[in-house]
Amino acid sequence: MPSKPAPIKKAAKKEPAKEEKAPEPAPEPAPEPAPAEAAPAEAAPAEGEAAPAAEGEAAPPAEEPKAPTPPPADEPTSAPVELFVEDKNDTSVTIIWSQPENIGPSGLDGYTIEICKDGTEDWKAVNEDLQKSCRYVIKNQTTGDRLKIRVVAVNAGGRSPPVALAEPVLVKEVADRPKVRLPRFLRQRYVAHVGDKINLTIPFTGKPKPVVTWTKNGAALDTKRVNIRSTDRDSILFIRAAEREDSGVYEMCVKVEDFEDKASLTLQIVELPGPPASVKIVDTWGFNVALEWTPPTDNGNTEITGYTIQKADKKTGDWFTVLEHYHRLNATISDLIMGNTYKFRVFSENKCGISEGAAATKEEAKILKTGIEYKPPEYQEHDFSEAPKFTTNLSDRATTVGYSTKLLCSVRGFPKPKIIWMKNQMIIGDDPKYRQICVQGICSLEIRKPGNFDGGVYSCRAKNDHGEVTISCKLEVKQPAVADAEKK
Repeated sequence: MPSKPAPIKKAAKKEPAKEEKAPEPAPEPAPEPAPAEAAPAEAAPAEGEAAPAAEGEAAPPAEEPKAPTPPPADEPTSAPVELFVEDKNDTSVTIIWSQPENIGPSGLDGYTIEICKDGTEDWKAVNEDLQKSCRYVIKNQTTGDRLKIRVVAVNAGGRSPPVALAEPVLVKEVADRPKVRLPRFLRQRYVAHVGDKINLTIPFTGKPKPVVTWTKNGAALDTKRVNIRSTDRDSILFIRAAEREDSGVYEMCVKVEDFEDKASLTLQIVELPGPPASVKIVDTWGFNVALEWTPPTDNGNTEITGYTIQKADKKTGDWFTVLEHYHRLNATISDLIMGNTYKFRVFSENKCGISEGAAATKEEAKILKTGIEYKPPEYQEHDFSEAPKFTTNLSDRATTVGYSTKLLCSVRGFPKPKIIWMKNQMIIGDDPKYRQICVQGICSLEIRKPGNFDGGVYSCRAKNDHGEVTISCKLEVKQPAVADAEKK
């Protein structure tokens, strides 16, 4: 069967043709036809079973090694994206960007940042080594220059297309309008006591660093009393020990170039007030004294919130408060003791507290004794007289022969009613078989070990000068139960 090895030779002849085409920079689909033509060579032996002997001679040329597929040529990445300026000042510009969308198999080694002045094309790299991150600070630039900036990605395939800023960048600090951020608690009057330490921090914003100035009531600050410390972000007003003369309106001004912002705060330093200027007794009558006084000359740099009035008996000299937080400039003191002589004094009050001193009356008020005759009130005596009335009735009872029992009831009336017990309308009297007790209106009749003849109708009669009343009940005396064995 010599006709079957023929396809194998044809396949062997076509292999050199493929080897010649391999060195050409042909596209990657070129090596795909090889497996398609090798398929008939593999299928030929399957047509008959006698072929393996003949194929053994032609097999070596079919298995000649193929030429290796050359690796793809290194290609640069696509251009970086999203380049923009993050920040700048008078000597530097900070830029950031994002990595290329297509990096390729060669990877990414880093970035080169290039600049040139506006109006020229003299591009120069500003980084000696490749920049690994997507952020870079271009330093040591001249204030006022306009720079064109671009970024190039670099790998084994070379430089990528550059990405550049749309417009040149002016090397100059970004001017940010100044703004004073006055804390909420300083937007109203700030009150402190004499001797307190004042330490107020007022933040602000603005670029470049704003110039901060302070004034008090429109004039310059007294640096001996007030210290000011300012940073890039806030300003601190500090007073070691506040005095009343430190009160006033403080104004803070922050300025950036031609822009400025102002904020004012009102500082009020307060202390205890002085006593009222004067106090006098206007009138005395009965057990009452009328007083008047005038406001204090020193209110402690804040409004007077009230007055405290005290009195003292001349005998003891002890002071007692009669009115507190009183708002008027006159008062009437009442409920004084007849025959005593009194002095009075008045204290001032403000939000810091009560004054240390008081204004006292120069004169004294004497409560005179008057001829007063006591007439006791006439009271009509209440008539408590009442006819007897049972509040708890007797109840029918049953008992067993030989077992004592009690009958109970309760009665009211005035004068105290007399209690009479009866059996079958017959007065029991002092019969020792019965025990009669009546305490606080509770009446009881004890029948000691009753017999067969002690059953019947028992009555209780209550009687006084206003009437009488009777109640009754039945008492049944039963025989004890006897066991059947005992009956037999």
